[in-house]
Amino acid sequence: RELVDLVMAPGQEAQSEDVLRAVLEREAVLSTGIGGGVAIPHAKTNAVTTLRIAAGRTADGVEFDALDGEPVRLCFLLVGPETDAGAHVKALSRIARVVRRESVRERLNQAKDSEEFLRVLDQAEAA
Repeated sequence: RELVDLVMAPGQEAQSEDVLRAVLEREAVLSTGIGGGVAIPHAKTNAVTTLRIAAGRTADGVEFDALDGEPVRLCFLLVGPETDAGAHVKALSRIARVVRRESVRERLNQAKDSEEFLRVLDQAEAA
């Protein structure tokens, strides 16, 4: 819910509920906890007109039924319109590729603020 609220603009409460429902329905099919303390929940819904992405982290970890059984500490939410599957899949792939490296996950978990978090992602993708 926190990440959904981040990707939605103020005044879009009705659409936020639609987006959350789409994400939870997708998650019910198969967990998006990819292992290594990372989850990439995602959904396609007509409640949005462009691809939206939010990231969050937690020091304690969240049970996410991840593939490796470990709690999730880094979570990347992707929500896009049903009509633009290409951008959705491309973003999903790029995030998964970057966070599969343990050194990147460690640096993301240790980032002091959102600017450093984004800088780590940018550097990892450029490498």
